[in-house]
Amino acid sequence: MSKPEAPQHPQAAGAPQRLWSVDEHLADVLATVRPLEPIELQLLDAQGCVLVEDVTVPVALPPFDNSSMDGYAVRTADVQGVSEEFPAVLTVIGDVAAGDGELPTVGPGQAARIMTGAPLPPGAEAVVPVEWTDGGTGGGAATGMTPASESPEGAAGEVRVHRPAEARAHVRARGSDVQAGDLALAAGTVLGPPQIALLAAIGRGTVRVRPRPRVVVLSTGSELVQPGEALTAGTIYDSNSFALAAAARDAGAIAYRVGAVADDADTLRSTIEDQLIRADLLVTTGGVSVGAYDVVKEALTAVSTGDDEVDGAGIDFRKLAMQPGKPQGFGTIGPDHTPLLALPGNPVSSYVSFELFVRPAIRTLMGLPASEVSRPSARAVLEADKAIGSPAGRRQFLRGKYDAESGTVSPVGGSGSHLIAALAHADSLIVVPEDVTSVEPGSELEVVLLG
Repeated sequence: MSKPEAPQHPQAAGAPQRLWSVDEHLADVLATVRPLEPIELQLLDAQGCVLVEDVTVPVALPPFDNSSMDGYAVRTADVQGVSEEFPAVLTVIGDVAAGDGELPTVGPGQAARIMTGAPLPPGAEAVVPVEWTDGGTGGGAATGMTPASESPEGAAGEVRVHRPAEARAHVRARGSDVQAGDLALAAGTVLGPPQIALLAAIGRGTVRVRPRPRVVVLSTGSELVQPGEALTAGTIYDSNSFALAAAARDAGAIAYRVGAVADDADTLRSTIEDQLIRADLLVTTGGVSVGAYDVVKEALTAVSTGDDEVDGAGIDFRKLAMQPGKPQGFGTIGPDHTPLLALPGNPVSSYVSFELFVRPAIRTLMGLPASEVSRPSARAVLEADKAIGSPAGRRQFLRGKYDAESGTVSPVGGSGSHLIAALAHADSLIVVPEDVTSVEPGSELEVVLLG
């Protein structure tokens, strides 16, 4: 699979660090990422992948005229004008089951028992449902057929038909779904269950796609404990790696979650090196700010300057004009220039950063068009008890609850980047532009839809 070239970052070492806009950072991230090389996959393995070629239909679907009901294949002339009082009495000449190759010919005054999906036999022009007959029992209207295994001789005898049928009634015509030569699926289609079903129905066992990206997620922090373990003084549960691994799967990737790495630069570099073999994209959380224990920045800065054996790296750490999520890092690492995005460690900051930058990177790796790599957005009217403040020069992303029917959005929880409970109840991000410091209730804003 092809990998992007290491990006060149124009900011010189030691130069004053400027604030980058959200749009500038996203553009740089996407310029670093290239779609994965296509491969041929078995159908079930291709679920969630993007087609790289048009698929045409080799045979018509259905490939033959067949019955859409359990009933009797008849000639229309034999059942014309019939009623409950004056039924047609037809001779049953045999059974036609799904998969049968040798078919009886239905002549005048005759009928063949036929099952759903079975081919229409020669001579027959329509199918009457079994409910329109006595089921060959000589009684009133039937509700079902006698199983062939219980009464194989029941295929013979007579059947009384109580209702008329027009030509082609309850018959699925050959090619009524798709015709041979039709376009089944276009290149660029994401393969979900219905698309997999169509490919199987037209006889395709494999398909050429871009594979789902393999995304390795690791969180950093000596304070992190895995869920299920006991907390001790000063420790918290690691939620970021679970949230981002789940988000990566939701975006269409195959996600690998690595347990939290302690605040040690050498350990982190070693862990990253070990993960490169199975990663199309690496995502780290925590350790990208300016603290004494921000090991991601320490470890990857050393890598970027060639002080470590994990070569081929170009990791850029920058501050963005956004809240939450100001500190960010991105670039490539290792001999294959594997993309890496380093996100901040606060839970809301990391999740918002994922939605804005990592999700588009994943979907670019999948080969989706630019119009489909980011979450959809809408315009909504703010419903709130009071005005919402926002820092000057920063694009703020607030958790929100969006009502599509009324076209309104309401804030959920506060603006703190640690408030993960509010995030769990939000279905959108309310976007406050950089040049706005206060938003009054009733104002219209952009809303990023997360659902």
